[in-house]
Amino acid sequence: MKLNEIKGNPEAKRNRMRVGRGEGSGKGKTGGRGQKGQKSRSGVSLVGFEGGQMPLYRRVPKRGFTNPFTKKYEIVNLGKLEAAILEKKIDPKKIIDGEVLKSAGMIKGKTDGVRLLGKGELTKSVRIEVSGVSKSAKESVEKLGGEVLILETKKPLNDRKLEEKRKADTSEVSDETKLN
Repeated sequence: MKLNEIKGNPEAKRNRMRVGRGEGSGKGKTGGRGQKGQKSRSGVSLVGFEGGQMPLYRRVPKRGFTNPFTKKYEIVNLGKLEAAILEKKIDPKKIIDGEVLKSAGMIKGKTDGVRLLGKGELTKSVRIEVSGVSKSAKESVEKLGGEVLILETKKPLNDRKLEEKRKADTSEVSDETKLN
């Protein structure tokens, strides 16, 4: 057998049916769509339509909402931090921040920050920069002579725009009082 003698299965690849190409083709005139009506035309999607019956998405009650300004934090426990230090993935003498934790494989993905929780035991003194910390975790780190630095999180965009607008309004008022 040679490379030029290799052939695929004859049924493996079929030519597509060309619809609407005359009566003699077998799929002419209506092109397999039946006759008349909305579904015989192109660009129609009747997803969720139940023939006059109240559709499911309207029968089911709505509950709650999704907060667009919610923050997604990665969680790091003291026990996992200790394990990473013992495995020499993290140097306890340097400041531990999000980049160090990411390079050690403890956090992944895009998040709004890291939150340190107190599950597990820590044996080394560390300086750690996080967005949030639990009370027990902070006490455990400080008991060993370490330090927890809490980073300020950015305010949501709408709040920043509101503050800028308020500042602009107050500056305009103060400019007017100076003129009078």
